[in-house]
Amino acid sequence: MNPAHAKSQSLYATMSTATRYGFVGRSQTGRLTARFLLGLSLGAALLFGSLVNAESWRALAALKELTLDHGRDNTTEFSWLDIKPSRKLQWHTCYDGAYECARLDVPLDWQDPTDDERVILAISKLKATTTDPADYKGAVFFNPGGPGGSGVWALQDRGAKLQTITGRNHDVISWDPRGIGASVPRVECWGGDAVSRRLWGIQDPGVIDAHPGVLNDAFARATAFSQMCEERVTRETPGLLEHVGTASHARDLLEIMEQMGLEKLRYWGFSYGTVLGGVFASMYPDKVERLVSDGNVDYREWHLGTHINFLRDTDTVMKAFYEYCHSAGPETCAFYAETPEAIRQRHAALLEDIRKHPIIIPSGESGPDMPQLVTWSDVKRMTSSTLYQPIYMFKNFANILQALEARDGAPYYDAVRAGAAPTCEAGTTPPDVPTLAEGTDDAFPAIMCADRGVSAGEETVEEFEEYTNQLMDISTAVGDVLALFRLACIGRTVKPKWKYDGMLTSLLDFVTTSMQCQIKLCSLS
Repeated sequence: MNPAHAKSQSLYATMSTATRYGFVGRSQTGRLTARFLLGLSLGAALLFGSLVNAESWRALAALKELTLDHGRDNTTEFSWLDIKPSRKLQWHTCYDGAYECARLDVPLDWQDPTDDERVILAISKLKATTTDPADYKGAVFFNPGGPGGSGVWALQDRGAKLQTITGRNHDVISWDPRGIGASVPRVECWGGDAVSRRLWGIQDPGVIDAHPGVLNDAFARATAFSQMCEERVTRETPGLLEHVGTASHARDLLEIMEQMGLEKLRYWGFSYGTVLGGVFASMYPDKVERLVSDGNVDYREWHLGTHINFLRDTDTVMKAFYEYCHSAGPETCAFYAETPEAIRQRHAALLEDIRKHPIIIPSGESGPDMPQLVTWSDVKRMTSSTLYQPIYMFKNFANILQALEARDGAPYYDAVRAGAAPTCEAGTTPPDVPTLAEGTDDAFPAIMCADRGVSAGEETVEEFEEYTNQLMDISTAVGDVLALFRLACIGRTVKPKWKYDGMLTSLLDFVTTSMQCQIKLCSLS
């Protein structure tokens, strides 16, 4: 694998799985897809030029989660339930025939395996296309991030692109880590009930500094959610929360390798996938051939739960929007002003106006069924999503800001509506039934808090307020939005049975862009 080609940001937005705290353009069962990103140095010509059309923001905000019936792909009539789980890896042709799939039966507890406590891993392989056996170079594993991202879904969505980079003489393999997607049992705080999940989401109080008292409401709400989630998951899928940390994921990966007869791992991890790769390399250093860490998470902060350094570059990306908008000019960037600083001031003034005077979107034939508001929290969350995917979202972000400035919420509503699943599609998929979706929302806090360990649920509201102030000092653009990293673990009491506490001990290749919104390479030095 040539790391020079790995110029993408995280393929799965790490923040996206915490939608219970709200994110623009997402239903409670879906999330934005983080696409391949080039360096921001491509500049205004790319960001606002002909390569990015006016529909790009909406297209990428569109819900990519596949609404499937019990793990069935309606276009190919493949169902994960058609594959019988086995303790020996057995490949089956799946999807369009270019893929092979397997369901591997592994112990829930690798340290004390039993025959009655098991998890079923869903694994997918995009086969190499070379016909010359001498040209075949083996398998490359990848993890799309999260935690909570579905490797099975990601392989269908972008596997061909990854295979182009690695070489079509490689198999590209991914899997749904335990607790996620088509791997069962799945972490489901609502028991798979999408209606309850959405009703809970409606009560979201907003970004933590939207109004006085919101931080306290958000803290109490997070505690209530954690208590409910742990009680239900423990009752319906006993032992899963204790065995869903990254150490268990790493051991699962080792099992898949060994079942395939592989002695050494070739691995490409994105975002949280860099944590998984680092833990694997440290637990099994003699099992690694090549490992690329792309869109790097701070290993130290991840396991300590501090989550500070990930925002060091965020305001630099926000500044790039002002600069590239100015460079593009008024004909291309709708939010243009005479200087980048003037654009910044225009943006700040708009936010302050919306904080005091939310914009009303009236109901109507081309609008919502009932009146909607565009609030300060909505715009802040949209900003956060935009900074995560600047090349794809900057242009339409400018269009939406211009419309909001004119008190027109229709472009914002269109973007949000494109990413929202119709209410009538809400249903129930039990945790023991495979699903094919971009990710599993509830796995994000379950895995992150398991890796954090004993201190995950002990934070006080005063400590959380101090943390949010730190984040807002680092990033005025979205520090308040992204405090949900720590918020997700508030009130957690279940402790992991297996947690990797060692430091990174292996030499890895780290790949990053010069500016990244939510991940920073400097902390890994």
